[in-house]
Amino acid sequence: MAVTLSERAAREVKRLISEQNLPDTTLLRIGVSGGRCSGFQYAVGLDTTADEKADLVSEFHGVRLAVNKKGLTYLDGSEIDFHEGLDKRGFVFNNPNVKKSCGCGSSFEV
Repeated sequence: MAVTLSERAAREVKRLISEQNLPDTTLLRIGVSGGRCSGFQYAVGLDTTADEKADLVSEFHGVRLAVNKKGLTYLDGSEIDFHEGLDKRGFVFNNPNVKKSCGCGSSFEV
C-alpha cells in the first residue's frame, strides 16, 4: 500500500471509533479533493464500508485504512501521523509528493 498509518494515528482512530460508539467494521478513509489556495486538500473521515473497485484497503496497528485509488497519485509514499501539542492537535500527512503548501497549511500542490 502506498499510504501508511503510524501507531499514534491508529490509537487516535481507535479512540474516535470507541468514543462515537461506531461498529467494529469502521475504517479510516483518506482521499484528496480539489480546492483551496494551493490546489488540493486532504479528506479524512470514518466510514463503515469500502468499495473494492475504488479503494485500496490495508490494516495498520489494528485500524483499517481505505484510500481511494484516484488519490494514490498524490498520496503515494505518505505516512499519516497524529500530532498532539500546545500549538495544534490533529492528523498530519507526511507526504513526499508535496511541492509546496499554502500559508495556512490546509492545502498543497504536487
